Amino acid sequence: MVSVAEILDAICDDKSLKLFNAIATKGGNSGDLSVQLKLSRKEYYSRMSRLMKTGIVKRKNGKHFLTAFGKVVYDAQATIRKAVESYWKLKAIDSIDLSDDITVNERNKLIDTLLDDLEIKEILSKHVS
Repeated sequence: MVSVAEILDAICDDKSLKLFNAIATKGGNSGDLSVQLKLSRKEYYSRMSRLMKTGIVKRKNGKHFLTAFGKVVYDAQATIRKAVESYWKLKAIDSIDLSDDITVNERNKLIDTLLDDLEIKEILSKHVS
């Protein structure tokens, strides 16, 4: 069984993450992907090997695609990307959470006002401290 650390390690650098995302959005064969991402042969194959060993990418008929597990990982990293895009809004929510003067209802209204993404709103509403 693969661990969370192994999955994160497989997509931990920009080039690996770009390769993973390119497979998720476009698929493609080795030549297309390595040229498109400007990866050397060694960079491409070492990264692809890690993606395949973790079971998030498979190859069929010379084309790479995400496995069902890979699709779940892709969706999770997309959520992280959206959180990064909302970083300063989330920091503002953290600052207000430190105040003892805000009610849960006021906090929820603030989250509704600041954030557009329903998934992030839902995550924050589950974790009310």
